[in-house]
Amino acid sequence: MADDSIDSTGNEAEVVVIGAGLSGVAAVIALRRAGFGDVVVLEKSGRLGGTWRDNSYPGCGCDVPSVLYEYSFAPHAWSRGFADRSEILDYLDTTAATHGVAKAIRYDTEVLSVRWAPDAHCWNLQTTSGTYTARAVIVATGPWHRPRHPDIPGLDTFPGPAFHSARWNHEADLTGQRVAVVGTGASTVQFLPEIQPKAAHVDVFQSTPQWVLPKPDYPLPPGLHRFFEHHPAARRALRSLHHWTQEAIGVPLRHPHLLLPLEALARFHLRTSVRDRALRRALTPAYRFGGRRLITSGTYYAALTQPNVRLHPTRVTAVEGSDVIGADGTRTHADIIVLATGYHIGDIPLAPQLHGTDGTLAQTWADNRRAYLGTSVSGYPNLFLLIGPNLLTGTTAVPTVLEAQLRYVTTALNHLRSSGAFALDVKPEAETAHQQALHEALPGTVYNAGGTGYYFGLPGINTFCWPWSTARLVQRLDSFDPDAYTWTLPLPAQADAERNDQPAHQLGRPQ
Repeated sequence: MADDSIDSTGNEAEVVVIGAGLSGVAAVIALRRAGFGDVVVLEKSGRLGGTWRDNSYPGCGCDVPSVLYEYSFAPHAWSRGFADRSEILDYLDTTAATHGVAKAIRYDTEVLSVRWAPDAHCWNLQTTSGTYTARAVIVATGPWHRPRHPDIPGLDTFPGPAFHSARWNHEADLTGQRVAVVGTGASTVQFLPEIQPKAAHVDVFQSTPQWVLPKPDYPLPPGLHRFFEHHPAARRALRSLHHWTQEAIGVPLRHPHLLLPLEALARFHLRTSVRDRALRRALTPAYRFGGRRLITSGTYYAALTQPNVRLHPTRVTAVEGSDVIGADGTRTHADIIVLATGYHIGDIPLAPQLHGTDGTLAQTWADNRRAYLGTSVSGYPNLFLLIGPNLLTGTTAVPTVLEAQLRYVTTALNHLRSSGAFALDVKPEAETAHQQALHEALPGTVYNAGGTGYYFGLPGINTFCWPWSTARLVQRLDSFDPDAYTWTLPLPAQADAERNDQPAHQLGRPQ
């Protein structure tokens, strides 16, 4: 096993990880534990944190229970049932420091292109800090990376501050200002209750109402973590309780005929929080529960009912001077515009610059974002995606999937190392069969009910959701199948293959 303390100071590495967020930090730790010490992380920012670094809007926090939003190997003394952004960032910093992750990170290093070199059997990465080469690359940029900016005529001429919630402008003081909020997704649900008391008036433009469940948030007793340290079985039991609660909610999402109790709970939450019937009608979705991202909040509806907040159930079609105009003719004056319009979910920013054996990832994904088990893409040898296409559900905690994926990736890399092969590349037929099974199962779930929105990375194609249980996903990722890959073997094997008139790249699984 390689020495965990290895620190790659040169521009060559066995594995290069792109991104130092939740996924990148976990990748370094998992790789070292699996015997891969020669690891470099390329991070374009000046600090780690990923989406938790970038999203600094007021009220930003986690929408899954804190005890599930942690690495299984690094339990944390969370202060609340649902952690806020600052506590998650502190957790990532502490975990990275404890495991010496910072030694592997090259900060302020933006990746400009990634290109497979077939003759050298390695990846060449052009960055703002020079060229790197790696035997394998792990893309850990995450699905919540690139904000979605709507094409609103006149927005660029708005005289006041206008910014996306994912890139919050903290220099824009909202105190006593008229604020127009465009969008009512998960971010708005969190920041509206925070900005409402400060603003003179808030106009909220809603194109599609959301199903909102009450959020069972609560402070955790300071002594609870000490109790768990002495009784680890109790902590495991609490994690298990939260996990199976999430899984229980996931059952009706996969079997929509069971959705009525969840829809009844959401309607009860709306009815008891919003007394105004007209407002309540505007906030009631016309699609089935779970057809879009699940949202929980105990403060969003209360903020919407305040005298200085007005909901406009319409999309924004134009900005004229300081006026924001809705599709229904609504015209409101604004001093500040906040775009809460979400992300290009799963859209890897590097896709146009990531060159495989036959074109770029953007070209490969032009008609569908596909990956075998959300991890391997045919035509991209020794490349692995973390939290890739169709790996999450409406209730899955990201760390659960992430750790299962990293077990899969490290198993693949150990096969590569032990077999003496140069490269592994998932077979097109294995990728196609996986994609076919996914998209045959998805229509039976509620995830396809919306037809558009959060889960649909391409028109009519759900590129986000795993249609089965989280337990089934973890089980699949725990079973690495070498036969699903082609293996490029070293020269002696190639020579033997030529003598037998058999191409080396078709030699199948390593022995």
